[in-house]
Amino acid sequence: MKLAAVKVPVSTVWTSPEAPRDLDALAIAATPDVATWTASMDTGVRLGLHGRTLTQALYAEPVLIRSERDGWSEIIAPWQPSSSDALGYPGWLPTSHLGELPTAASDPVAVTVPLTQLTAEPGGAPVLELSFGTILASTEHADGYTRVALPDGGSGWLADKDLRVVSDPADNVERLRLGSQFLGLQYLWGGTSAYGLDCSGLVHAVHRVLGLRTPRDAHDQCAALDKVAVDQAQPGDLYFFARPGQTVHHVGFVSPAGMLHASETGKVLEDEALAEDRLGTLVAAGRL
Repeated sequence: MKLAAVKVPVSTVWTSPEAPRDLDALAIAATPDVATWTASMDTGVRLGLHGRTLTQALYAEPVLIRSERDGWSEIIAPWQPSSSDALGYPGWLPTSHLGELPTAASDPVAVTVPLTQLTAEPGGAPVLELSFGTILASTEHADGYTRVALPDGGSGWLADKDLRVVSDPADNVERLRLGSQFLGLQYLWGGTSAYGLDCSGLVHAVHRVLGLRTPRDAHDQCAALDKVAVDQAQPGDLYFFARPGQTVHHVGFVSPAGMLHASETGKVLEDEALAEDRLGTLVAAGRL
C-alpha cells in the first residue's frame, strides 16, 4: 500500500465509487465545495446519505491507498481507528483529493475553531479555509502566526489564536468548550468537520484536537473507552446508547444540562436534558 495525504480541506469518504448521487457532485469535485454541498441538502436529501457516506478525511490527513480504479482510491484512514479494519477506517474517495505527505511531521498543531484561514504569509490573503480538527506539523513561529507543512511539499501560515499544540494537556472543561462551538450545526451522516457532524464524528473530532486517537464510530468508541457507572458519569465523559439486543448506535458528551450531542439527521447539534426515550436506551458511560 502507498501512503498519501488529503490535499483538499475536506474529502468525504464513500462506501464505493458508485455511491455519490448527481446532487453530490460538489463533494467529489477535484476542488470540492463542501460548504455549498451541505447547505444545499434538505432533510430528505441528507437521509439519502445513509449507506453512501462513511466519514470525512481532513486536510493533510494521511491515508493508505489499497487500490485505485476509475479516478477513485480505496483508502484506509489510520487516524480513524475502526473495527472494520485493523489499520484504520476503510472507504473510497476521489484520487484527485490526494497528494504527497507533508515533508515535516513534528510538533503538530490542531485547528480549534470551526474554520480558519491558511495564508501564504503571516496575515496575508487567505488561500484555503481549513476545518476544526485539521492537524498540521508546525515548522516556525513568528508574530502570532505558525508556519505549517502542507501536502505536496509547500508551507503556509495559520494564526496562533486558532490553534493548540496537540500534546498540551486538556480536561473535560476543554472537551465541552470545543464541542459547544458547534451548537446549532446541522447533523451530517459521516461528518467529522465544521460543515457537519454526526454523533461519533463530534466525539472523534474533539478528541483529535486534544491529541487523543479515538475510534471513529460509536460502538468502537464504547468498546475502547474505560467504563464508569452511568450514575457516576461527569461532564466531559461519554454516554452510549443501544436498543435491546443491538450494538451501540449513539454517543454524546455528558454535560451539566444533560448531553451535548449531534442527535440525528434533520436535527442540529444540541445540549439538552435526556428525554425519557433516550434514557431508555442509555447502556454505558465512558471516560478518557
